[in-house]
Amino acid sequence: MTAKPFQALAREHGTPLMVVDHDILRQNYASFKRHLPKVQAYFAVKANAEPAIVRTFYRAGASFDVASLPEFMLVFENIKHLPPKEQQDFIWDKIIYANPTKPKETLQSLDRYKPLVTYDNLGELKKISQHAPHAGVVLRLRVPNTGSMVELSSKFGCDPGEAVDLILSAFDLGLVVEGISFHVGSQCTNFQNFIQALEISAAIMREAKSRGREIKILDIGGGFPAPYDRHVKPFSVLAKQLNAEIDRLFAKDIQILAEPGRFLVATAATSIARVIGKAVRDGKTCYYIDDSVYHTFSGIIFDHCQYHLKSFKKGKTEVCAVFGQTCDALDTISLSEELPALEVDDLVYSENIGAYSSASATWFNGFPPAKIVHLNQ
Repeated sequence: MTAKPFQALAREHGTPLMVVDHDILRQNYASFKRHLPKVQAYFAVKANAEPAIVRTFYRAGASFDVASLPEFMLVFENIKHLPPKEQQDFIWDKIIYANPTKPKETLQSLDRYKPLVTYDNLGELKKISQHAPHAGVVLRLRVPNTGSMVELSSKFGCDPGEAVDLILSAFDLGLVVEGISFHVGSQCTNFQNFIQALEISAAIMREAKSRGREIKILDIGGGFPAPYDRHVKPFSVLAKQLNAEIDRLFAKDIQILAEPGRFLVATAATSIARVIGKAVRDGKTCYYIDDSVYHTFSGIIFDHCQYHLKSFKKGKTEVCAVFGQTCDALDTISLSEELPALEVDDLVYSENIGAYSSASATWFNGFPPAKIVHLNQ
């Protein structure tokens, strides 16, 4: 989208504003399916839980990865309002509850849906057998997360050496282990993480089969990198490696799932903010905008992501600092942006901000999250 429509939307809706383009959501989903045709994409709802985004991905053919009962119900409520034919085609086994630790109350609420849920330890397995005996289970493995922007292996996943015993224990408790899963870490640019994880998974599947238990599903998780900058290798490069390794290591009839979140939504949203203050500190121009790291730019804090700001104005740029609107020194968006000379009420924007941004926005200082506008639904 060119600058003029963004500016018009800001005039119409005010700022701060997040604009989500559903054409880009569909393009990203189509790209994922084109490059990984054997893999069913389960959109990781936590990346951006906007109901309109859930509906668009559902209509495009996606399944869903949820990590809480509210996310599960978000999917349910939005599918419920679709036309009857689309509701009828919805199959609950196309949802995976991929948070390995769940309150017993959540399991009790989920049981009637016969969900697919993950686990990574014996205690969780016993809890599932007691409170959600109709669930199918997926064992989550601990795999290398080296070089990923957000590391997950210190919190989730069983040691591969324990995996087969945990699979056998599930069957002993009357549950069915449908699959194994892993996650290489969010925004994984070290593609060797995926390769090592696939090799670990294949070895565990072979051992489980030798002990009488065949696994039918492999969930390769998320971590597919969004193209935030030119240093991120194209998704097609990763997909080529994944396809080759999957063909080499696994039977042709295995079901492959994935949990892309960031990859599907990051590039589909742009934030627009207004300059509300200007100062010079230690010789550097500082701008204050009506958004913050507690709001749309929360990914700076929670996601270790750096978002760059651009201006609709043209002109010679200078290195400047940009701060958010809250009364907190942590609210620093950037200390080294390059922007032209701006004045109060000028607009700035940030691209590729659709993942883990508005999803983790707060009401800190009483400031509400940015308004979200959806285009091309």
